[in-house]
Amino acid sequence: MKGVSGFLPEEREWLGQFINSGFIDAFRYLHPQNQTFSWWSYRANARANNKGWRLDYTMVSQPLKERIKRAVILTEAIHSDHCPILVEIV
Repeated sequence: MKGVSGFLPEEREWLGQFINSGFIDAFRYLHPQNQTFSWWSYRANARANNKGWRLDYTMVSQPLKERIKRAVILTEAIHSDHCPILVEIV
């Protein structure tokens, strides 16, 4: 993905700095090994072939991480090229 918008070095650096300022990716926190996508191109039947990107995030401040009950990417919901994401904090 080198050179592709969304994966440019400056974008990845900015996101890394944001996370390092006290945030976590709620989905990745609960599912560290899960490779689930939230966006698929309309081209080449990408959604049916599960060839997508994870573009949609829910960032949670570090003090709230123990209160994350669930974090889900709702891949079955087809309303656009993105799918909804859900985070439940108790």
